[in-house]
Amino acid sequence: MRQQSRGQARLYLAAALAFIAVVLPVSASAPHRETLRQDGRELKLVISPGFDADQRAQLTDWIEFIARALTEVYGHWPREQWEVSISPASAADHDPIPWGQVRRDSIDRVEFYTSPRATAEELKREWTGYHEFAHLLIPYQGHGDTWFSEGLASYYQYILQGRVGILTEQQAWQEIHDGLMRGRADSGFDGQTLATVSDGMRRNGGFMRVYWSGAWYFLAIDIRLRQQSRGELTLDDALRKLNDCCAGKHLSVREMIDRLDKMNEIVLFTHLYEQVRKSESMPGFERMFASLGISVVDGVVSLQE
Repeated sequence: MRQQSRGQARLYLAAALAFIAVVLPVSASAPHRETLRQDGRELKLVISPGFDADQRAQLTDWIEFIARALTEVYGHWPREQWEVSISPASAADHDPIPWGQVRRDSIDRVEFYTSPRATAEELKREWTGYHEFAHLLIPYQGHGDTWFSEGLASYYQYILQGRVGILTEQQAWQEIHDGLMRGRADSGFDGQTLATVSDGMRRNGGFMRVYWSGAWYFLAIDIRLRQQSRGELTLDDALRKLNDCCAGKHLSVREMIDRLDKMNEIVLFTHLYEQVRKSESMPGFERMFASLGISVVDGVVSLQE
């Protein structure tokens, strides 16, 4: 689900409270439908008749691009069949995608509301599409331990942008750093466990701590997997095993981490899960960055040669 990414001025709000982008009226004609295919897998794309032919072409170009970005993790789409729907919304010029969300069902569906003025290139530069698509990397049941699901999407949204050249490596790490800093700044519920804040997030707030504590978890997992295996095992690899076994299921987070530990013959996902869910503030990340050869001076990330 969409969340804050650029500065404190762009606050994320819950779906029930904050989707203030007004959906534009559409004509009575049927929506545009087409099927995208990749290695025997199918993505059904449904575009509202509220977009004209040129706008539909821009939207299709964008979806094809970010769908290719998703293959950077497993080498293919995470689902045999999935759907994307796009509807028009009035939005400020600086926000081409005011809303996006994933609906879990027998066939998972990603829903976007986009500005009719947005071009394919503008949409490709927005993090929202990558964030929503990254949710599909795990067979999540759609509720419980929100920090885990949103943390995965927050971590991978910048990883994917880096892998397809939208961001440089330095820019991707800068975005991750800035997100972690937003999580640290969202300290209004410090003293309460992440599990408690996550469960009450849509009522009470604390979005940035929830999302970026989750992103911290996956960054920490990725680093430890690489270190313990001497580079032979990555987060991509571990999640691919989960996807291979369980893509058609909708599992709880505890079910997923139990499988992840067993399939990778480690005791890491569960151990760190318990540590993070019990944390009472945003975990520190400076040592992790240093272990990767990343320095931060006055908030600016630098990569060691």
